[in-house]
Amino acid sequence: MQLSAGERLTLGAAASRRWLGIASFGVPEKRGCASLPLNSRQKELCKRKPYLLPSIREGARLGIQECRSQFRHERWNCKVAAATAAGPLGASPLFGYELSSGTKETAFIYAVMAAGLVHSVTRSCSAGNMTECSCDTTLQNGGSASGGWHWGGCSDDVQYGMWFSRKFLDFPIRNTTGKESKVLLAMNLHNNEAGRQAVAKLMSVDCRCHGVSGSCAVKTCWKTMSSFEKIGHLLKDKYENSIQISDKIKKKMRRREKDQRKIPIHKDDLLYVNKSPNYCVEDKKLGIPGTQGRECNRTSEGADGCNLLCCGRGYNTHVVRHVERCECKFIWCCYVRCRRCESMTDVHTCK
Repeated sequence: MQLSAGERLTLGAAASRRWLGIASFGVPEKRGCASLPLNSRQKELCKRKPYLLPSIREGARLGIQECRSQFRHERWNCKVAAATAAGPLGASPLFGYELSSGTKETAFIYAVMAAGLVHSVTRSCSAGNMTECSCDTTLQNGGSASGGWHWGGCSDDVQYGMWFSRKFLDFPIRNTTGKESKVLLAMNLHNNEAGRQAVAKLMSVDCRCHGVSGSCAVKTCWKTMSSFEKIGHLLKDKYENSIQISDKIKKKMRRREKDQRKIPIHKDDLLYVNKSPNYCVEDKKLGIPGTQGRECNRTSEGADGCNLLCCGRGYNTHVVRHVERCECKFIWCCYVRCRRCESMTDVHTCK
């Protein structure tokens, strides 16, 4: 059966939304693939590779957590309105409007989701948790004898992680008839790959010295992934410099501005079609929570500052009293005696 353009777009976004719901399952492998929030293609892959379920869950958790960390001070803070949220972390709907809006936020979500899956699966391979992947053996026996080092140890097999992320997340475009949905689906696939490329780009080399008395006459080196926080920072930078593309595809995606179309689009760029809303005012229908009630920094001129975060509406100030133990001393023998200290802090929240 051939789906309509709208159905294909909805299905693509729903597939992305559903698998993130796996983050809310404590031990997903005990539930069985059929009962998990996956589409039919993902469930089939799950049945063939059930040992990857903990990595899939961890990938979803990584993506959600890093998105919220990178945008915690922004007008859009990677959360939906409370009225539309349902269930624990990762439960649908998680992002709501942003997953199918074709905005810069959509681009970041797809990229960080795909990167999270690469990172978690690769880590699992290196830890020896799976039979069909382990360390990257292609580097072994290489190096520079004259330079006094060689490849060894356990290099992270990021290529396997990238392969699985493509297999699990990438939704095919074929049979799509609508121009708009074809552009959005192509955009999402591109941003998935941009997230994977971020993981690969930030691979680093670690070495261990060998020699008499720590002389480091010979070094054993291996490749390892960067922390996911560092990958998140790179993707946030890509988000800030994302490229708006035309809403029409000919042979390939093109920049929206005609005078810039000769400038190539790279596979690690983040792409978007539609401009973002300002996220200032709550829109329950779209799941936009607005910024009313958000805590802001009165002295900051950045995104977390009261002027920008509150969208010019002003802010309320109230005093919060903190009570904590302080000046603790160990008394012989054998207990700790502390004082009870109080402090007052001004807290500013958007009107």
